[in-house]
Amino acid sequence: MSKNLYLGLIKFLFFLHVFFRISSLQQVHGNTELRALMEVKASLDPENKILSSWTNDGDPCSGTFEGVACNEHNKVANITLQSKGLSGKLSPAVSELKFLSGLYLHYNSLFGEIPKEISYLTELVDLYLDVNNLSGSIPPEIGNMASLQALQLGCNQLTGHIPQEIKTLAKLNVLALQYNQLSGTIPGSLGNLSSLKWLYLSFNHLSGLIPASLADIPQLEVLHLQNNSLSGVVPSSLKKLNEGLQYGNNSDLCGVGFISLRNCTAWDMSNVNTPDQSNIFKINATVPLANPEAANITRDCNHTKCSNSSKMLRVGIVAGVSAASVTVMVVGFLIFFRFRRSKQKIGSTTDMTDCQLSPDQTKDFRSRSTSPLVRLEYSNGWDPCGVYGSSIEFTQECSQVFKFNLEEVESATLYFSETNLLGKSNFSSVHKGVLRDGSFVAVKSISITSCKSEEDEFVKGLNLLTSLKHSNLVRLRGFCCSKGRGECFLIYDFAPNGNLSKYLDIDDSRSQVLNWSTRVSIISGIAKGLEYLHSNKENKSALLHRNLSLEKILLDEHYNPLISSSGLHKLLADDIVYSALKVSAAMGYLAPEYITTGRFTQKSDVYAFGVIILQIVSGKQLISNSVRLAAESCRFEEFVDTNLKDYSKSEASKLGKIAMACVNEDPDQRPTMETVVQELSTSTTYS
Repeated sequence: MSKNLYLGLIKFLFFLHVFFRISSLQQVHGNTELRALMEVKASLDPENKILSSWTNDGDPCSGTFEGVACNEHNKVANITLQSKGLSGKLSPAVSELKFLSGLYLHYNSLFGEIPKEISYLTELVDLYLDVNNLSGSIPPEIGNMASLQALQLGCNQLTGHIPQEIKTLAKLNVLALQYNQLSGTIPGSLGNLSSLKWLYLSFNHLSGLIPASLADIPQLEVLHLQNNSLSGVVPSSLKKLNEGLQYGNNSDLCGVGFISLRNCTAWDMSNVNTPDQSNIFKINATVPLANPEAANITRDCNHTKCSNSSKMLRVGIVAGVSAASVTVMVVGFLIFFRFRRSKQKIGSTTDMTDCQLSPDQTKDFRSRSTSPLVRLEYSNGWDPCGVYGSSIEFTQECSQVFKFNLEEVESATLYFSETNLLGKSNFSSVHKGVLRDGSFVAVKSISITSCKSEEDEFVKGLNLLTSLKHSNLVRLRGFCCSKGRGECFLIYDFAPNGNLSKYLDIDDSRSQVLNWSTRVSIISGIAKGLEYLHSNKENKSALLHRNLSLEKILLDEHYNPLISSSGLHKLLADDIVYSALKVSAAMGYLAPEYITTGRFTQKSDVYAFGVIILQIVSGKQLISNSVRLAAESCRFEEFVDTNLKDYSKSEASKLGKIAMACVNEDPDQRPTMETVVQELSTSTTYS
């Protein structure tokens, strides 16, 4: 064999060795997450009853692993296994899923301790372990999880103190530790959590003072401290939280200006900001007391000997305090035990601290679809789209709708917290919510009794709402119906700048005044949205809004107008729709012909749009006859909002004429929305 051939063979073999070595390393690396998942499965579901889809030869990112979702790099990003009946432990192997951003294991029966190795998940944003049977202390290593935004550990059996290390979680929005057996004091260092909005510490055994530093958290909205053993003065600076502050059943608390709190005494004031609770019996000599001898407790004693009388008094105090402590502990245990029993009962979930299983969570869940970040399911409760629906046709129609389960809706709205309430009417309420992918939504809750009684009709209406897609309509993200709660939920995109009514009738210089170009752009956007509803283009039938008003016009982050409640009447019972019209009539949106005919037409929506033009241009919600006459005759000083320092008279004149044409008494003389859009596009700069 020649030397060159020999050298070539050596190089070839070396190349093969390197190639297979690299391939082997890549394969081993690729299997790391699979092995970790299988260890997690063995610990969470030791009997393989629930996670049978997790197999050694499977691909976690193929969509076959129940509750597992991957990112664009084919790395496990979310594990969503809430309400699955898991009864095992959380394995430390979960720490090997380095790209995990969401871990949702709440509403199960997991036991054991929270592994400290979970702190290696430095990209984890959401950690939901609430409503389980976890025990032990909260690992202080959690302070290393720099990306954490939601830490939900409530409704478990955790003991020990709240770790000081939590103060390093700069991105934390929610800290929920309610309904545990945590003891010790509330760390003042929690005041360092500048992003914290919701802090739930109720129903524990916490003692000592409420740190004044909590009031320094700039974004804090909710602080729940009820049912603990807290004492001392409630910092007056916490009054800014209003109803977001809950402190009931802490008998030793006092404060000034707080409803249901007793007034503070000299004894209370002497212990303000006293970090060492062991000094609670050391009385300042200047404080007047009913029993002068009690003031000499510390003064009469030295390190070696006490008088008999003071010793007897101390023994009596200690015995009394011990008896009171035992009583508090027994009562606390009974409350906790009763709560644990009640967790299995069906009840409404109106607040995060209730921690009761929602009605649908005690039932089986049926998988429907997978989002890029989290696997969502739809409850088998009142389900017009389910296998018990009226027909296969409607079930197929519903498959196009993105379905949420009740737990997802509850978590997004913090269990329909009052602090998230955006609005309420006789038949519905709207809450702000945050989905697990971080997007903001508005959740409209409607009583099932307010909906169409025929499921077929309801499903048709729902399918219609889902089909509406326009840049000037609020987008419906999905829905959820719960037989247990007796409600249906519509999940829409959230409009951060609220509805249009808040920008009118402004007489306060601190309020925001919409400039002229923004107003013209809003009018043009509303017109385009209405034109889309009225048209039968894009494979959809013409649709009437029927209840257009300022409150139905929402503004996104760029002040782009979004028409809400489009087609909602297709879901609601007729008497509910009629009831809502009374408000429209009172505000002048209802076309005069409706009184005689009792029917809506496209020209009815045009009339309401004309009223809205007058409102936007004038800056007034109630439009008088004088405003209409001023608009018709172009008397701008009586027609255009006086808060506007700069506006186009030619555009104002054109808008006035369009508005007056739209509110013509004769519906046949009103323009169509298509004509209005054409007029606006030729007469305004901002169309």
